[in-house]
Amino acid sequence: MILNYIKIAFRTLRKNKGYSLLNIFGLAIGITCASLIFLWVEDELSFDSNFPKQDQVYYVPTHQEYEGEWRTFNSTPGPLAEAMKTEIPGIERTARTKHRDFLLAVGDHSINSSGRFVDEDLINIFSLKFLEGNAEAAFKNPEAIVITQETAEQLYGANQKALGKTLKVNNSDNYVITGVIENMPKNVTFPFNWIAPFERYTKGKEWTQGYGSFFADTFVELSPEADVVAVDKQVRNLLEKKTGDKDSKAFLHSIKDWHLRANFENGKQVGGVIVSVRLFTIIALIILLIACINFMNLSTARSEKRANEVGVRKAMGSGRSRLIIQFISEALILAGIASLVSVLLLFVLLPQFNLLIEKDLVLGLTQPLHVVFLLAITLVCGIFAGLYPAFYLSSFKPVEVLKGLKVTKSSATLIRKGLVVGQFTVSIVFIISTILVYQQIQHVKNRDLGFDKDQLISLNVNGTMIEKFDVIKQDLINTGAITSVGLNNSGVLDGGNNGSNLTWTGGTDTEDVLIFFRYISSDFLKTAGMELKEGRGFSENVAKDSTSVLITESFAKLMGKGSAIGKKVTRGDTYTVIGVVKDYLYDDMYGQSDPVLFFNYLGESSYMYLKTNPKISTKDMLAKVEAVMKKHNPAFPFEYTFMDETFNAKFKSEQLIGKLSQLFALLAIFISCLGLFGLAAYTAEQRKKEIGVRKVLGASISGIVKLLSKDFLKLVGVSILIAIPIAWYAMENWLQDYAYRIEINWWIFIIAGSAAILIAMVTVSFQAVKAATANPVDSLKTE
Repeated sequence: MILNYIKIAFRTLRKNKGYSLLNIFGLAIGITCASLIFLWVEDELSFDSNFPKQDQVYYVPTHQEYEGEWRTFNSTPGPLAEAMKTEIPGIERTARTKHRDFLLAVGDHSINSSGRFVDEDLINIFSLKFLEGNAEAAFKNPEAIVITQETAEQLYGANQKALGKTLKVNNSDNYVITGVIENMPKNVTFPFNWIAPFERYTKGKEWTQGYGSFFADTFVELSPEADVVAVDKQVRNLLEKKTGDKDSKAFLHSIKDWHLRANFENGKQVGGVIVSVRLFTIIALIILLIACINFMNLSTARSEKRANEVGVRKAMGSGRSRLIIQFISEALILAGIASLVSVLLLFVLLPQFNLLIEKDLVLGLTQPLHVVFLLAITLVCGIFAGLYPAFYLSSFKPVEVLKGLKVTKSSATLIRKGLVVGQFTVSIVFIISTILVYQQIQHVKNRDLGFDKDQLISLNVNGTMIEKFDVIKQDLINTGAITSVGLNNSGVLDGGNNGSNLTWTGGTDTEDVLIFFRYISSDFLKTAGMELKEGRGFSENVAKDSTSVLITESFAKLMGKGSAIGKKVTRGDTYTVIGVVKDYLYDDMYGQSDPVLFFNYLGESSYMYLKTNPKISTKDMLAKVEAVMKKHNPAFPFEYTFMDETFNAKFKSEQLIGKLSQLFALLAIFISCLGLFGLAAYTAEQRKKEIGVRKVLGASISGIVKLLSKDFLKLVGVSILIAIPIAWYAMENWLQDYAYRIEINWWIFIIAGSAAILIAMVTVSFQAVKAATANPVDSLKTE
């Protein structure tokens, strides 16, 4: 019986090649799209899952209150880790870490590598697996460094032992390799290529010993029987207990939430990447639904073609249940073929999709979960898409069919029209959303930043770059490729160092205001294109301005009325304001940045900024800069970053949403058009004799095209009316998360609606024109 069903199914598919191809291709695109999204979702959900202690490991950020609002920071004071381990029952291990980039050198071979200074407990907290050496002895040597297998291979080559060898770090310090560990997966929140004892970082830094400096990333491991809620409550009260300060509270952040739920507002967890995961999961299901709708539409539309088959089968004694099984079997076979086509498409498209989302996803057909997913999606699509057509076709009465009476039911026509409306409603919502996401990103990118990101590059400060700054600066300018050079302790767009408890002239309750600190050279403002609104900048003589500061406009407003020039700011020492800088944007690209206090000091510099000459090509400019850096800082490789690229990276999440929205909007429209194309072809076929008679009686081609197209365009019009309020509501909610946002304009809906009508007209008109231009003799000769 089953073999008979399969034979009939393949015979039917072969007999209706055109419609079968439309169905297979539509389903294949839907399955491909859903599979790509689910691969991305799987990768996002699997972040940090390689660490075995999923229910015991926590990160410890802090909520800090400023001007009545709680703000969340990753760093904690140095002594907090030990205090938690010794004073809070249920905490087994704690570890502080501090991220650093090192130049690792073996002889003349060197690589740049990111890693962390860590407390020894981190090895057990993260269950790091040693390939060389062991966890117990790894940190016994104060000059120890543990590297990953990948780093070992980069330094020494494959299959070479690294244990016990000496590394030169930053061309100054020697570290002994005491262990080689397995490579960290790419989907971890806190990656590292090496770890070294935390004490080596804190040596000689007295400021790391007190509760006043928040600088370390802290991790804890709870005992298996610990009450997480009770432990978290004690962690939240510990800083107040140690300092008497009620405005800072540490808390436990589960390893399961590090990547997915890392956003906080006013001390409350408000989501993060999980929002995008949910959004695109819904989109994947919607696109699958659109593909299934195509199948239903085409199957029910061709009902008259199979009416005689159903009538004969029923007359010969076939029950309805057998017919239902037959039609569902056909749907499952078609879905199976579509899945095979989808696998081929995935092999072709996955590399391009990886480029789009900047990941390295693999199809992984050898993984049981992926195979189960593909089988499940095939079954679901086959059954869902075939269920209604199966019940509909099997409901025909043999007497009516065999008498040649009309079998198409008005309810089926209504459902078919409703499905078309649903398809195009989704497509129009996608079009509107894509336009608005693009507008929002461009709106923020085009706002006044307060500095000039164009023609600006940054270099990481290392080696002798501070010591030889004046010479390097002059040589760079002498090349003609660079017009200005400046130093800063922080990235222009980064948050960086901050603090409170300052006092200043004209200020009240200043202890509660968060101020950010920048240590810059005299030419930094000019290099970054920042505008001095009042007063003067720093002089090249650092000693001359050692007690002088610059402030931003927002800081000047805190000083009350009148000019801020000459007013005093106290931060340990007392400084005099000599200039006011126009507010500039950093850290939060969608909000307003906090006040900034600038000091004239080079010793804290981490970045060197270069303003390039636009008349010199990028290639020549980089060659000239590299030559100067190799001359004065030869021990370190020349690496640079363009500020406009750094700026664009700030919108990575929104740009991903924008790119995927564009892709899925095109796919949704394409799948919808496949269905519309099939229905238009079927309608034209059903009415070909009518069209032939009309042409004989003198009807024009344009009149016939209009006759065949108007019903479909009415459906698209209904879709537009439904889609507009849905899209407005969804995008208004999305935009509410942004302090700096666009307003939704009415013309966007007109553009989206017009685009949908145009696409539908092109799709339908192709078949309509084909039918209208057919020779009426061919249409009528069978009569």
